[in-house]
Amino acid sequence: MVRGRVFGLLVTGAAVLAGLAIAAPAAPAALAAVSAGAADATAPGAPGAASYFDLARKDCVGTAAAQGSKVWYTVAGGVLSDVYEPTIDNTDVSTLQYIVTDGATFSDLQTRDMTYTVTADPTGMACTVTSTDASHGFQLITTYITDPASDTVLMHTTLRALPGSGTALAALHLYARLDAHVNGNGAAAPRTPAPTRASWTPPPARRSR
Repeated sequence: MVRGRVFGLLVTGAAVLAGLAIAAPAAPAALAAVSAGAADATAPGAPGAASYFDLARKDCVGTAAAQGSKVWYTVAGGVLSDVYEPTIDNTDVSTLQYIVTDGATFSDLQTRDMTYTVTADPTGMACTVTSTDASHGFQLITTYITDPASDTVLMHTTLRALPGSGTALAALHLYARLDAHVNGNGAAAPRTPAPTRASWTPPPARRSR
């Protein structure tokens, strides 16, 4: 019997902004000091990196059939890639991927330490990625789909042990790492590098009635 731990994520522009906003509430005195020096202060690393799109070599592209949703997601390199909202030329996400660690001996990143396969849904609305970490005996199975009633990308993820690996799932910790864009338009996009380790399983053919 294969046991797993199930996780869910919602990816929306509002959710990302809310998460950034509540990270560290400042005291009133600190806020006043920041406001006083805002005119001459320069942010570290200014003016920042040029806007860019993520990999052009997509594993999946998806959206909702209903007109109530104005979000388009992509998967590249086995992880959530450019997410366009509210228009198809405006990306708000570079990548969103998982980190798995035992807290002591390893911390594995999806794009760096795992291989993956991609399976398309017969409807064309969903995409499932299976990321395998053979070194530490586990898999992440993630299905991506959009909410037809809102600008939201849904990620349903199961963490499971590879058969015969003996991996103790209870000892593993799963984290989501988001590389966000703000109004990204790809004005300085780099060239797409060489292909990564991936395989693709096409959906079953539809039978005509």
